[in-house]
Amino acid sequence: MDRNETHVLIVGGALTGLSAAVFLAHQGIRATVLERHPDLLIHPRLRGITPRTVEVLRQAGLGPALRAESFHNEGRPFVPLRADTLADAYEPVTEVVDEPFVDPRTYSTSSYVMIDQDRLEILLRDRARQLGADVRYFTEATALDQDADGVGVTVRDRASGAEETIRADYVVAADGSKSRIRAWLGIASDGPGVLFDTVTAIVDADLSATVRGRRIGIAYLQKPRPFTSMMPYDDHGSRWLFSTGYDPRHESVADFTAERVADMVRDAAGTEGVDVSLRPQIPGTDVTVLGFPIGAQVARSYRSGRVFLAGDAARTQPPTGGFGGSTGIQDAHNLAWKLAAVLTGTAGPGLLDTYDAERRPYGRLAMQQAFARFGDRMADGAQVELLDFPALTTGFRYASAAAPGSHGTDPVPVGELRAQPGTRAPHRPTADGGSTLDLYGRTFVLLAGREGREWAEAAKELGTALGVGIRPCVLGTDIDVEAGEEAHGIGARGAVLVRPDGFVAWRSRAAATEPAAVLAGVLRTVLARQD
Repeated sequence: MDRNETHVLIVGGALTGLSAAVFLAHQGIRATVLERHPDLLIHPRLRGITPRTVEVLRQAGLGPALRAESFHNEGRPFVPLRADTLADAYEPVTEVVDEPFVDPRTYSTSSYVMIDQDRLEILLRDRARQLGADVRYFTEATALDQDADGVGVTVRDRASGAEETIRADYVVAADGSKSRIRAWLGIASDGPGVLFDTVTAIVDADLSATVRGRRIGIAYLQKPRPFTSMMPYDDHGSRWLFSTGYDPRHESVADFTAERVADMVRDAAGTEGVDVSLRPQIPGTDVTVLGFPIGAQVARSYRSGRVFLAGDAARTQPPTGGFGGSTGIQDAHNLAWKLAAVLTGTAGPGLLDTYDAERRPYGRLAMQQAFARFGDRMADGAQVELLDFPALTTGFRYASAAAPGSHGTDPVPVGELRAQPGTRAPHRPTADGGSTLDLYGRTFVLLAGREGREWAEAAKELGTALGVGIRPCVLGTDIDVEAGEEAHGIGARGAVLVRPDGFVAWRSRAAATEPAAVLAGVLRTVLARQD
């Protein structure tokens, strides 16, 4: 392929787009990323990522880098607080008080990783390029035309104005909440819409004396006006993300001068006389204040032909709860292995229908829960029941043809994950210090009980016959796991088929008379094979 051809064209080079490039390249698929800005945005946006998100990034080789770049110790909880100003007494938000902390290392390979989005995007970009992805900055998509064989995207170099057409097999629209591609496709969205508008600034201000050593993840404040928040950008209380609500009908982002923002930061901190300076947020520019709409809505479809919506292009939600970034990364993770399977001929195109079937219900759930937490923290209280956070972020469940036997999409409490079809396969520590989760990431895995060798042999033969990568693994023989059968809801002669993304496709609690025939039927269903 030359510069103007690619397997997958990703429009949008922020968190979701770069994640898609990493996961596709990890599967051996050529991906090209277009980003309209001249470089990455220097803005934290998200505060951290969930254990499940760490798991999927770990599959792509980013585990050590995440640990090196995180700014809090593992296991240290994120603490959202409410107060009038930073100087006042803090009140923990309701869901933190009401929801007992469950150590993620009891159900995952990782705890939460506290890392800002701009730092994470640098890691993703470097990894994507290392794996062979082509990441292009200051380049925007201006038109899109798809047919039965592919998609032609007209792109413009924003520096020179030159235009060219890139031909791709598929396109991933990761171009944010104001997605041009979603608009071009005519895909409507449902939900409350824009809740309020906010301006943000990265400020240097030594507020350590005001904080007085108290732990803050994010502080929701009433001064200088409602919808104000401050989030520490470091562990020393000297750099902060400041944001506050504004009404674009009566004022503009340009009205928030450096002097005005500095005064607002002092009001929010509840202190006078502190030096406050603003940092540029877009590399190569002097832009120090940005405006963002905060909203909640979900696209009515995540797919139109050969084009897929992911991340904020597919759904938006308030930052309360920290679901947005992790949800976008996992959109990309779910889609990448499916695109890879179709592009390499191991799956039929019908597999791609399961992306919308699996991710859109979860996107709606995450949006609703973020909106509820927005009400709890910043408005008039939660409008719906607040669900258990670990279940919501790790125990979510898919129901589609790619997970035969799944029963609905209600999240499963993490302590009850037993390889139910449609759920993320359980984490069980292995004798070598690893986890059963380390088995997943590239291929299917057939995990059989201690006496289930016939399942493993059938999987090996079937993989060769169908040209599908399947790794057979017998508990107690190929991998040493304590109580492995119990953890996976099977007997000694049972088996579990796990997809490349680590989700359970199918489970048999016991032996079968013809295991090869059973597995063949399951794989053909999961992969939408017609042969």
